[in-house]
Amino acid sequence: MTIWTPGRRELLGLAAAVGAVPAVGMAQTPDVEVTPIWPGEAPGGEAVRVTEQVILRTPGGDPDDTAFLHVTRPWLMMRRPAVPNGAAVLIIPGGGFRRVAVSRKGGAIDRWLASLGYTAFVMNYRLPADGWAAGPDVSLQDAQRAIRVIRARASSLGLDPERMAVLGFSAGGHVAARLATRFGHPAYAPVDEADALSTRPTACGLFFPVVTLTAPHAHGGSLREMLGETPSDEVRIAVSAERHVPADAPPTFIAAAADDQSVPVENSLMMWSALRAQKIPSEMHLFEVGGHSLGGLDPADPAAAWPRLLSAFLTRHGVTTA
Repeated sequence: MTIWTPGRRELLGLAAAVGAVPAVGMAQTPDVEVTPIWPGEAPGGEAVRVTEQVILRTPGGDPDDTAFLHVTRPWLMMRRPAVPNGAAVLIIPGGGFRRVAVSRKGGAIDRWLASLGYTAFVMNYRLPADGWAAGPDVSLQDAQRAIRVIRARASSLGLDPERMAVLGFSAGGHVAARLATRFGHPAYAPVDEADALSTRPTACGLFFPVVTLTAPHAHGGSLREMLGETPSDEVRIAVSAERHVPADAPPTFIAAAADDQSVPVENSLMMWSALRAQKIPSEMHLFEVGGHSLGGLDPADPAAAWPRLLSAFLTRHGVTTA
């Protein structure tokens, strides 16, 4: 277990690596705990030749606004709440499967969840185009392992293993949707006792998600990174979350904006329709404007209702109590 508490020297080293100078006062950040998802090397890496990198999402921008390329050592970042409610949330960020847009110091979403009492976990995950044996299932491997690791630590962290939600954003929404629909299909061979635990989340939240890899609504970047330039229809369907919703999928919350120019909003509609066909409790909010972010947590944004709506949904479906 590693407590990752960056000091000024580490920040300067990170900034040098990504070509930026840290802002004054950046060392005054909340402590977070970062732990590896796998006990050793991640599975299926025999043909992987990439080198993991961390970059700034915006060149010359905020040194804390980073993304990881060619992930070889996936990890979980945990933020503890001041007043825990006994529930956990696994957050899966996006990046189009070309990178993972995540910072080891956390962000607004995990801080907000911790303020509500949730123990928040942010996942950094491996990417399909880097040569892993699992191919398009490699990110699903990390997600299944991550929720098992959280459940294995539940007792020591004061968590209820039956109250664990997953939230996925953009390409992370695809990973979350597959976690919530493929829990009956182990994506990797067991490596330790934790792998005997369930991978089914108690509830799922999908935000402007990539869902389908089928034409005509597939997100082009995710499609290429996951399946290459000319995938067959059979392969596309195999990794399209809306095609594999089981009758016992968890309750699912979906939020997106009609003006999203990155991922077609039809992805959300297709997922909601598939959930409805299986009679899965589900709730969808399509905002008129909000783009490919819903404005984050900015209360001035027209889509700013989503945090309140999500919180009520998680309470209604037993992740937390009112």
